Amino acid sequence: MVETNKPTLVILAAGMGSRYGGLKQIDAFTPQGDTIIDFSLYDALEAGFGKFVFIIRKSFEKEFKEKINKKLEGKAEVAYVYQEFDSVPEKYIDPNRTKPWGTGHALLMAKDAVNENFAIINADDFYGREAFKVMAKSLSEKDKGSYDFNMMAYLLKNTVSDHGHVARGECEVDENGYLIDVTERTHIEKIDGELMRKDENGKFIPIDGDTVVSMNFWGFTPKCFEFGGELFDAFLKVNKNNPKAEFFIPYVVNEILRSDKASLEVLKSDAQWFGVTYKEDKEIVEAAIGKLKKQGVYPENLW
Repeated sequence: MVETNKPTLVILAAGMGSRYGGLKQIDAFTPQGDTIIDFSLYDALEAGFGKFVFIIRKSFEKEFKEKINKKLEGKAEVAYVYQEFDSVPEKYIDPNRTKPWGTGHALLMAKDAVNENFAIINADDFYGREAFKVMAKSLSEKDKGSYDFNMMAYLLKNTVSDHGHVARGECEVDENGYLIDVTERTHIEKIDGELMRKDENGKFIPIDGDTVVSMNFWGFTPKCFEFGGELFDAFLKVNKNNPKAEFFIPYVVNEILRSDKASLEVLKSDAQWFGVTYKEDKEIVEAAIGKLKKQGVYPENLW
């Protein structure tokens, strides 16, 4: 019989929001002071997640905990993991680097805090309750020793900003709904109404709006931590003097896909996604959240 446990939710919140102009993780998006994380936490609790692990930085630890801890007190277990630019072997520390090493590094940092099947999300994306329900159901039905992983899929056209470029994981999916490959596209932009991406030479080429993309909503068992460690070490060797290099979750996912023992199912839901990359996106997100509250999807006061 498959072991059923409440899954854990890992939240990637160590980014500094350079394009947004501040810590969007704890910025308010409603008159009641709700952050985007608040809606993810609320939806995840409703869906059956039982523990939350926040990946943050020491520089905003106090402010972040003041926003989060009281809301979850008595509702779920909470843990913190710290991802810093120097959270790597000493030989790879670059004094010129000012930000952590990316989402893949963050995933690996969470190893000691996660013992259950878990999902991982961005702090600044609104994923929708239905997506959390689908993910929680899938994770709660998996054995912790399983190598069956998954991701929540979204269409590119529903995830871009009108105010600048975004990064997305472009997914190749087989006819049975399993992921074949994911490619991190670091520059996708709407130009004259058409979606374009930069290729490896910096040239803009079209990209289909119906492309399946990852919004960093992945579902794993603890077995995923067997992957990525050696890959990250090799990445550090090559990029130790590159202050802008980032090690993304898709790098780890592709290593998983190349293995002969793991698979990754692409999950779909009717959930609405929106998020903030730029300050100009905030007004759109505020209006969307306000509409959901008026419709009664969320109570006026979440907590």
